[in-house]
Amino acid sequence: MEQRKGRRLILFPLPFQGHINPMLELANILHLKGFSITIIHTNFNSLNPSTHPHFTFHSILDGLSETEASTKDALLLCFLLNVRCVEPFRKCLASLISDVSEEPVACLISDAIFNFTQSVADSLKLPRVVLRTGGTSSFAVFAAFPLLREKGYPPIQDSRLEEPVIEFPPLKIKDLPVFSSCDSEEYYQLVDSMSNGTKTSRGLIFNTFEDLEEPALATIRQDFPIRIFPIGPFHKCFPAASSSSPLSSQHQSCISWLNSQAPKSVVYVSFGTLATIKEAEFLEIAWGLADSKQPFL
Repeated sequence: MEQRKGRRLILFPLPFQGHINPMLELANILHLKGFSITIIHTNFNSLNPSTHPHFTFHSILDGLSETEASTKDALLLCFLLNVRCVEPFRKCLASLISDVSEEPVACLISDAIFNFTQSVADSLKLPRVVLRTGGTSSFAVFAAFPLLREKGYPPIQDSRLEEPVIEFPPLKIKDLPVFSSCDSEEYYQLVDSMSNGTKTSRGLIFNTFEDLEEPALATIRQDFPIRIFPIGPFHKCFPAASSSSPLSSQHQSCISWLNSQAPKSVVYVSFGTLATIKEAEFLEIAWGLADSKQPFL
C-alpha cells in the first residue's frame, strides 16, 4: 500500500454497525487530510478490507464463543469485549507502534465504549482521542449518572416514569438510558468507566455540530477537562462514493422516493442493528406513525 505523507493514525471501532460506520467515515475524513490510517478490528463483526483499500487492517482475537457472538444482548457483548480484548489489543497496538518501517503513530482513536483502551494507550505512552458515535445529549446524561443515582432516579420505578429529571429538562425518568435487561451495577460500572476513561483522554470527537446540540456540548465542556470536537455530520465531509456503509447500495432506492416528498415532511425511524422490540411496542409505534398522517421511512 502506498503511504501518504503525514503521520499514522490507529482507529479501533466497537464492532456494531452503528459504531463501525461513523468510525470509518471519520477515517475517510482524516485520510483526505493526509493521514495514513490503520484500523484494528475484532473477529466479531469483522471488517472487509477490500471495501477500503486505502486503509491498513489488523484483526485481533476477541475471545467470544460462538454462543456469545450470536447473542442479541449488546450490553453483554460490551462487557465481554472490554475484558477479552485487552491483551490481544495491547499486543497488536504495541507491535504497530514499534514497527519502524512505517510512519510514527500520532495517536489512537477508539470508541468511547472501549474504555480499556485508555489504560492500554497510557501504558504505551500513546495519546488517545475518543469517538462518541451516539448523541451528545445522551453522553451528557451518561456522564451525570453518579449524580442521578445519588438523586434517586435509578433504579427506574414504574410509579415514577412520568416524573421530570430536574437536571436534564425536558427528560422524564422514563427517558433515562437505563436498560432493564442488564445487571444494574455492571451497567453503571460500564457507563462510569466510559466517562472516566474519556476524561483522561486527549480529546472527544462527536458526530454532531454546535447548532444541533449546543446545550449538551456546553455541559460536556464544563464537565470534561479535554478538548471537544463536534465535527459532524461526518457523511457531509467526503464524497458519497466513499460511504462506508455496506448497506448503502441496497438502500439507494429510498432516495428517489424521499426526493419526491415535501420538505421536512418525512418521519425517519431507526431501530438500530440489535434492537429487540416486543410486538405490542412495535404495534404502538406502527399505529403512531400511521396516525401521524405523515410519510415515514
